[in-house]
Amino acid sequence: MRSYKAEKIIAITLLLLVSLPCSSRAGIPSDQVRQTADKVLSILQDTRLKSADKRQERRHQLRQVISARFDFNEMAKRTLGQHWQRRSAEEQRQFVQLFTDLLERSYADQIESFNGEKIVYGREQQDKDYAEVDTKVVTKKGDDFSVNYLLHAVGGEWKVYDVVIENISLVNNYRSQFNHVLANSSFDELLRKLQAKAFNAPEKDRRATRASKS
Repeated sequence: MRSYKAEKIIAITLLLLVSLPCSSRAGIPSDQVRQTADKVLSILQDTRLKSADKRQERRHQLRQVISARFDFNEMAKRTLGQHWQRRSAEEQRQFVQLFTDLLERSYADQIESFNGEKIVYGREQQDKDYAEVDTKVVTKKGDDFSVNYLLHAVGGEWKVYDVVIENISLVNNYRSQFNHVLANSSFDELLRKLQAKAFNAPEKDRRATRASKS
């Protein structure tokens, strides 16, 4: 089956993640995802925001919603792994800021090009303050890809700390790339590469993924 661009899959993932629950209820994350998805789509479909001169305003609104639903600090911490505790508070702050900017900017164009892909909601698991929501993205050509969200409860809200696309963890993918830089260079070099957007989304080829399972 044809491979599907990783950035596109994550863009759809981001589109769904901005719809995560803002209720203090500890449960039914999937239902709350469905209920709030219209908020995001309304930004993309708002005719007042479609013109070129409204591009910055449109992206600003999307980023506001996205940042409210992502636990970027936790994601950044997990991608840095054992190196996190070795950094100063200021270095941690810089890293979180650059990592957040990498995700937001890298997929802004793809989010805006969302074009009718269907989302099928599957299994939901919850264990106290942690939950997993499984979905499938179905393209217009009939290809489907699993996208599973890992969430934890923070201050009465469910926030995402990792996304697993066809068994490829977003956090683990970036951690591997970051570890490679740190093993061969410095933390300052890692920050420079982050600023230059020199890291890739998980490589996604359905055939390769299935082959690795066999």
